[in-house]
Amino acid sequence: MFMFRKFHVKKDERALLFRKGDFVKVLPAGEHGVFDPFRRHTVEKFALDKPLFDHRLSEYLRKAEPALAEREFHVVAIGANEVGLRYENGVLVEVLPPDARRLYWKGYVDIRVDKLDIARDFAVDAALARQVMTGMAKGIRVTGIEGMFSVIVPQYHQGVLYVDGKVEKVLEAGLHAFWKFRRELKVEVVDLRLQVLEVAGQEILTKDKVSLRVNLTAGYRVTDVLVAHAKQAKPVDYLYKELQFGLRSAVGTRTLDELLEDKGALDAVVEAHIKRRIEGFGLEVDSVGVKDIILPGEMKTILAKVVEAEKVAQANAIRRREETGATRSLLNTAKVMEDNPTALRLKELETLEKVTEKIGSISVYGGLDGVLKDLVKIRA
Repeated sequence: MFMFRKFHVKKDERALLFRKGDFVKVLPAGEHGVFDPFRRHTVEKFALDKPLFDHRLSEYLRKAEPALAEREFHVVAIGANEVGLRYENGVLVEVLPPDARRLYWKGYVDIRVDKLDIARDFAVDAALARQVMTGMAKGIRVTGIEGMFSVIVPQYHQGVLYVDGKVEKVLEAGLHAFWKFRRELKVEVVDLRLQVLEVAGQEILTKDKVSLRVNLTAGYRVTDVLVAHAKQAKPVDYLYKELQFGLRSAVGTRTLDELLEDKGALDAVVEAHIKRRIEGFGLEVDSVGVKDIILPGEMKTILAKVVEAEKVAQANAIRRREETGATRSLLNTAKVMEDNPTALRLKELETLEKVTEKIGSISVYGGLDGVLKDLVKIRA
């Protein structure tokens, strides 16, 4: 009665039958009776909705029982220079790396594996990359997708692709993806628009040994990405250094007075230096300008005193000039009144009018004739 044991395998399952731990066979869906008086048989079941057969027997079945493996499993072998794309019911679910060996249960899940040769062309198809990126944005995870390197190059930019430390090519704006298996990939994104570089706080001695702090601004753009990165490891750092050298050379050959009188000449000297130094380096300088020339505290005090003395001297000169003009005008007036008694009397009346404007009341003695007795009568 207990000589036989029954094992039930569901329609969405497969099972492995073992006797004393040793593999016997694969059990399909259904009822299976096994003669087992000593209960030495065991069964291990697998759900077909998870078709990957990740088991200690997978390699044994592939090599020792290939006919059984072909009958029960999808046998997948990826080459050393290949990548496998595994689809379940038409949906990408896994990226298989080079040299991958896998068994997947045959069942109601439709499994397809596409192999891609990445020996020379390791770029990922744009549609596939967009599909993966869109799926990831929706929370759909593709196993093994970390083997894909992707980058988005913004508009008005270019990307420099490095493979194992060497420049491979320039990437235009857009989405780019590559298989990075057995490769070290890196992309450096370069802005092609006009940019501003600040060279701030440079401590420099003038020709007359005055210490200054100068702030410089330069507008530049990258004109040839490959040339710029072939000639310099970091083009912007190279440009910054050459601007520093040009600024020090220009300031160091001029006195403080020359710098303060004509900052435009300083701009022109630095611009000529930097354009000469970056010629053929894939860079272009659009403009160079000195923003500030900052003097030390004691020098500011000295210059303030100099400016104050100059302004006082100018004020004195103007005052003397005005006084001379006023004296000359009075002299001319006196000459006119000396030769013309009528003009003298008119001046007296004008003076009397100004005096009376400031007096509240006037007492007159002798009548009107006493006031006007000495005035000259003007006849029409």
